[in-house]
Amino acid sequence: MQIAFFWAAAVMSVFTFVVHTFIGGPRVAVPLLANTDLPKASKWLNYYCWHVTTLFTFAMGGAYAYVALHPDRPELVVFLTGVNASLSLLSAAVAIKGKINPFRFPSTSLFAIVAILGLVGLSIG
Repeated sequence: MQIAFFWAAAVMSVFTFVVHTFIGGPRVAVPLLANTDLPKASKWLNYYCWHVTTLFTFAMGGAYAYVALHPDRPELVVFLTGVNASLSLLSAAVAIKGKINPFRFPSTSLFAIVAILGLVGLSIG
């Protein structure tokens, strides 16, 4: 049963990557690059951070799949679950600081779902 939750976390991670890349990219990254008001360094550092998230969401799908195939190696899920929970909380905190509903940022709920799936998988293992 634990393996099913790790596979679910892998699938949800890939879904998060797809949402981030193909829905978020045109709505966030494209306008960011078109902005002429931001200082050059700020704009390109934000773009860099965008791609850090792209790489992370892609890699976490593979990492959860790896643990689903090797359930005797849960250390990776412990790490990923902690990172995903932290990123969800960070997303909510940034949204709240900006006076935005935290669930308006897909990262709040998507990272939380992945973290919950990982936690359940670890709990029943």
